[in-house]
Amino acid sequence: MMQGTMLDLLVAGDKARAAITAPDRDPLSYAALDALARDVADQLNRLGIGPGDRVAIVLPNGPEMATAFVSIAATATAAPLNPAYRAEEFEFYLSDLKPRALVVMKDDPSPSRAVAAQHGIAVIDLVPDRAAGAGSFALDPGGFPAPREARTDLPRPQDIALVLHTSGTTSRPKIVPLSMANLAASARNIGGTLSLSQADICLNVMPLFHIHGLIAAVLSSLAAGASIHCTPGFNAHAFPGCLETARPTWYTAVPTMHQMILGRAERNAEKYAAAGLRFIRSSSASLPPQVMQGLENAFGCPVIEAYGMTEATHQMTSNPLPPAARKAGSVGRAAGPEVAIMDETGTLLPGGSIGEIVIRGGNVTQGYAGNPTANATAFTNGWFRTGDQGRFDAEGYLYLVGRLKEIINRGGEKIGPLEVDNALMDHPAVAQVVAFAIPHDVLGEEVAAAVVLREGATATERELRDFAATRLAAFKVPRRILFLAEIPKGATGKLQRIGLAKTLGIESKA
Repeated sequence: MMQGTMLDLLVAGDKARAAITAPDRDPLSYAALDALARDVADQLNRLGIGPGDRVAIVLPNGPEMATAFVSIAATATAAPLNPAYRAEEFEFYLSDLKPRALVVMKDDPSPSRAVAAQHGIAVIDLVPDRAAGAGSFALDPGGFPAPREARTDLPRPQDIALVLHTSGTTSRPKIVPLSMANLAASARNIGGTLSLSQADICLNVMPLFHIHGLIAAVLSSLAAGASIHCTPGFNAHAFPGCLETARPTWYTAVPTMHQMILGRAERNAEKYAAAGLRFIRSSSASLPPQVMQGLENAFGCPVIEAYGMTEATHQMTSNPLPPAARKAGSVGRAAGPEVAIMDETGTLLPGGSIGEIVIRGGNVTQGYAGNPTANATAFTNGWFRTGDQGRFDAEGYLYLVGRLKEIINRGGEKIGPLEVDNALMDHPAVAQVVAFAIPHDVLGEEVAAAVVLREGATATERELRDFAATRLAAFKVPRRILFLAEIPKGATGKLQRIGLAKTLGIESKA
């Protein structure tokens, strides 16, 4: 591969081995992926696109999304976007990113096309080659304007390979630029943590516009010379079939996906037990200890909980593989960057102290794009402030208390919603729970919880409140419990605590 590109930094695979697989498709070898990336680089360079130029990608989940990301990020700056966005959302993201081009699946009537046209952004059609290996495609630039000159410069490790927006739950989303060196460091960190090798096959069910799927599934596998089986997306009903056809050695997902998989364990007991997974990985939100134990019982393999965020190119800490200890309720030990606990004044705190989790290292972004105000707040003495609150135990395992913005302030008493979640999850009728703040005219905020019951189970609000009272201090017991068929989630499957009261129509009360 061309010296200095992302694939040159990452891909370690035997050229004849499968890099990408997908349902009903022939595998794409490492040699074919290398050739595809070279071809994409040549085409983009001829269009005047190269290092530092952003290329927005709006593609459905699947092998073409994986190969397009890798190929474009090896040449320019990939900017994946959720293909389910509405026109108004594309208007924000495309105007904020100001990409040189937009890559869309041929014949896809995505509203991103019209928005791109309004902003003078050239559209490049991606044409899948379904007769070739999974993820093979050609680019059709159509009416792309002729450049003044072709690009000939090669990317360097410090060049930006990927940009993603923060979630923007409580503020305007910020652009996170991640360099080729950031991506390489994180992929290798994950591969080292999980002892990935050429023998591994990752079943990817995560959306590939999200850092979790892009780095933990795709790039960590490529860095280890392993294979990625790219599904069209997560489907709990189809999951057992994927295990049978792909024969993966592991999969990675967010807790809500794991909970849906576990919810179907009884009817798929034989398939789960026969899957032969080496391990299961969980990240992007806290995994209830009860779900971890249930998965381990169902699949007969360890569940490895990790802790990640976009600004760290995903992974920050992780529980280790056996025979080292993995601790339920913990997100493990530092697994790549340095990790510490800091107080509000910028002082690093000793082990056992609760404070803000801070990180620094080769996989951490150098700062938000074009946002000096946010950067002044986000960095202290070279440490990036994650916005999460936590503590280390005596053995260096990190425990999350919650997002600082999600901490419930009940008349000055601070309540970590994760503690409430875990207490209610111990009830045998509870399948899923998310604690959150509701407005209160006197106290400011009060504790509430949204609960999904197990199939066929029953429970009353009073019963669950009484149960919580045996495990929590009185001021932490939810004053209100709502029973839902499904808890609202974000586009990546993560539970959304902030703003949940508004979403559910709960108003202030005294």
